[in-house]
Amino acid sequence: MNVEPDAMSLGEFCSRHGISRSSFYLLKRAGEAPRLMQVGNRVLISREAAAAWRRERELAPSKKSTRGGDQRRESAAA
Repeated sequence: MNVEPDAMSLGEFCSRHGISRSSFYLLKRAGEAPRLMQVGNRVLISREAAAAWRRERELAPSKKSTRGGDQRRESAAA
């Protein structure tokens, strides 16, 4: 029987979601990280907060960089 923990460390969260810690901190700075909870001197992310974060990420518009490529194609089409 595989039981999911109720909360995970920042390292566990990053590993499970395939992101680096530096990417996590960039998300946090942008206000796009999951809710954190402090338990003693540990910072944890609850299973529910991780699930809510994934739902929000699925619904968020893509932030892919166009680097001018799409703008040039749009100008050529006009």
